[in-house]
Amino acid sequence: MSITVTGHDFNLQTAHTSYLMGVLENGEMGQYYYGPRLGAKVNFADFRHREFRSITPTLTAEQPEVTLSMIKQEYPSYGHGDFRYPAYQVTYDNGARISEFTYQDYEIIDGKPKLGALPSASADVDDKHVQTLRIHLLEQQSGLQMTLNYSVFEDEDVIVRSTTFENKGTSTVKLNAALSASVDFSDDQYDMIQLSGAWARERHLYRRTLTRGVQAISSTRDASSAQQSPFLALARKQTTNQNGDVYGFNLVYSGNFLAQVEVDSYNVTRMTMGINPFEFGWQLKSHTQFQTPEVMMTFASDGFNGMSHQFQRFLTNHLISKRWVKEPRPILINNWEATYFDFNEQKLLAIAKSAKSLGIELFVLDDGWFGKRNDDKTSLGDWQVNLAKLPNGLSGLANKIHDLGLQFGLWFEPEMISKESKLYAAHPDWTIHVPDRRMTPARNQFVLDFSRQEVIDYLFDQMAAAIRETHLDYIKWDMNRHITEMFSLALSADQQEELPHRYILGVYQLYERLTSAFPDVLFESCSSGGGRFDAGMLYYAPQTWTSDDTDAIERLKIQWGTSMIYPLSTMGAHVSAVPNHQDRRVTTLATRADVAYFGVLGYELDISKMSPAEKATVVDQIKFYKQYRLLFQQGTFIRLQSPYDGDGNVTSWMVVSDDQKTAIAGRYQVLAEPNPAYRRLKFAGLNPDFQYTVDGVDGEFSGRQLMNAGIFIPELFAERGNNRDQTFDFHADLYVVHAK
Repeated sequence: MSITVTGHDFNLQTAHTSYLMGVLENGEMGQYYYGPRLGAKVNFADFRHREFRSITPTLTAEQPEVTLSMIKQEYPSYGHGDFRYPAYQVTYDNGARISEFTYQDYEIIDGKPKLGALPSASADVDDKHVQTLRIHLLEQQSGLQMTLNYSVFEDEDVIVRSTTFENKGTSTVKLNAALSASVDFSDDQYDMIQLSGAWARERHLYRRTLTRGVQAISSTRDASSAQQSPFLALARKQTTNQNGDVYGFNLVYSGNFLAQVEVDSYNVTRMTMGINPFEFGWQLKSHTQFQTPEVMMTFASDGFNGMSHQFQRFLTNHLISKRWVKEPRPILINNWEATYFDFNEQKLLAIAKSAKSLGIELFVLDDGWFGKRNDDKTSLGDWQVNLAKLPNGLSGLANKIHDLGLQFGLWFEPEMISKESKLYAAHPDWTIHVPDRRMTPARNQFVLDFSRQEVIDYLFDQMAAAIRETHLDYIKWDMNRHITEMFSLALSADQQEELPHRYILGVYQLYERLTSAFPDVLFESCSSGGGRFDAGMLYYAPQTWTSDDTDAIERLKIQWGTSMIYPLSTMGAHVSAVPNHQDRRVTTLATRADVAYFGVLGYELDISKMSPAEKATVVDQIKFYKQYRLLFQQGTFIRLQSPYDGDGNVTSWMVVSDDQKTAIAGRYQVLAEPNPAYRRLKFAGLNPDFQYTVDGVDGEFSGRQLMNAGIFIPELFAERGNNRDQTFDFHADLYVVHAK
C-alpha cells in the first residue's frame, strides 16, 4: 500500500520517496518530511518537538511552545501567527479574512479519478500502484469544507496534489487565493530552477541560489506564457544532470499561475504553486465547489535527468491521451513559411505532391484559408472557406490531399476575433473588453469571451463542420495574443475576477467536446509557438508547437529546457528554410534535421522548389526518422552536455530504447574552434554489460566503456580535406548505437 495512516499521521510512499504529514495541535495539517523513502515504520513523534521562542505569537496561553511561525505546515493559512505567504485566503460574509479549519476525517480510494472540468491525471481503480488520499477539514463558523487531495503514483515517484473548497454553509464566501499545493522544507540550501524566456526563445533554463525573502515566477497573461513556465525545481547546489537531489513541481494548468519560493528568518523554505491570486477572486455560493488545478511533484536523487524521467513517465502513463500516447506521430509538411497568406489550391497541391514523393505523411494548411483572410487584419471568427483561394472548397482540397495518400490538417485560432469580421459585426459583445474604455490591439485581433457558453457552442459547431466536411486528421490550434482589458459583459460586477479562470475553463470545455466527438483527430496546441506549452494543454493536445523559432541552433536551448518536464513525443520540431525566418542564420539541411529528429519531425518550407540534391537529402532524412521513429518519440531522453554550461558551444543529448539495445546521440557544436583540445563524448543510459557498436566508429565497446570513457571526437577541421570552402560552424553529428 502506498498510503498508510497511524492515528492522525499519514505516510505516503512511492517506490523511492516518502511524504509525511499529520494533524497539528490547532487541528490543521502539519508537514513532516518529503524526500528519500523512509519505509513503513516511521517515528512520527520525533517530528512533533516544540520549543518556546520569544516575541512570537503562540497557539494559546497554555501552549507557549506552539507557534505556527516555527512549524512546517501542509496548507498554511494567514492570521494566527504565521506571517509567511499562505496557500489560501477566504473573505467571509462579515468581511473577516481569518480561517480556522480543523481536521475531520480522511478517505483512501484505489486509483485516481479525473477532475470534472479541469485536465488531470488518472488511473484505473484496479491500478494497484496508485492510491488517492482525501483529507477533509472544516471551518466550523462558516461551514466551508476544505479537502486536501493526494494521489500517489508509486511507480513514477510522483505525487499529485490539489485542493477542493465546498461551501456547506448558507452564506456566500469569496476565495481571494486558492493555491494547489504548498511544501515547507527544513533548510534553504537549494538552487531554484526555472524555465523563462519570450517569443522565439521559450523555456530557457535559469538557475539561481535561494536567498531570504520571496522569489517567484508567474503569469498574468491568462496563459502559461512563453515568458514563464508553470514549473520550478529546487536542487541541491551540487546537483547535475546525472547526480544529486532535486524536487520538481509542475502545474497542470494553462492560465494565470504563481510559483513562489519564500525563505523565512529561520531559513525554512516554502514552495507554493497554483492559480495566481492576482486578478483572482471567486464567489463561492452555498452548496457549490471550487476545485484547484493539480500540481505534479517529484523527488529524484539522480539529478535533473532523474527528475525529468519521472515527469515524462508520469505524463505518458497518466495524463496524455491513451489514444495518442503510443501512436507514432506523422511527419508533416506545413505550408506557412512556404506561402504565408499567398496561396491557392494549385500551389498547395504542388507542395503536397512533392511531400508525398519525399515520404511525408501529413499536409497541414495553415492560416489564411477562411473568410477574407489575405493578411492578419481580418476574418478571425469567420471559419468558412475562402472560395477565392479554394474554389472547390475545403472538401475539394481535402479530397485531393487524401487521394494523394496524405493525411490532411487545418490551422484554427478559435479563441480570437477580428474587428473586421462577420462575427464581430453580429456579436461585438462576445469580445473581452471594458465598456466605454480603450481596447488595446495586439496582432490586429482581440479575444473572445470563453466564459460565455454561446461562444463555445458557436465555435464547436464551426470547427465540427470543418472536421466533418474534410474528414480531418489533424488540427493546429493557435493562440496568438494575450488578454487585455479583462472584463466580461456576461458576468456581474462581483464576478469579474472570476473571468481569467472561467476563460481557461471555457478553453478546456471546447477542447473536451472536440476531442470527445472526434477522438481520431490529432490536436497540436500552439500559442505563437510555445507560449502555452503546459501539462493542461497536453491533456487534450498530445503535442505542442515548441517554438516559432525553427533555427536549429536556437532550438538546442529551447528543446533542452522543454525536456526538463516533457517527453519528446510532445515537441513539434520542424526543418525550415534558410536563411532562417526568425534569426536569418544559415545552417545545413543536415544540422536542421539532426536537431529536429529529437521531437515530432516536420518540414516547414517550400519543398516544391528544392533542388534534386536537397530532395534526395530529405528522402534520406525521412527514411532515417521512420526507421527510428518509435525510439525518438517514445525512448528515454537523456541530456548530456548543456548549452547553458560554460561557453555553451557544445550541446549533446541522446535517446535510449527501453530494452537499452538501441540509442542515438546527437552532438552539436555551434562554432568551429582552431586547434581544440582532445574531446570525448560520454554516453548514458546504456546497459553496462552489453557490447555495442557505434555507427562510424571502429570496433566494439561495452556499455560501461561508452558511459565512463566515451568515444573520441575528432577535430572538425580534420574532416574538411581539400574542400576549402566548407565551414564547420553550426555542426551536428549523430551516433547510432546498437547492442550486439
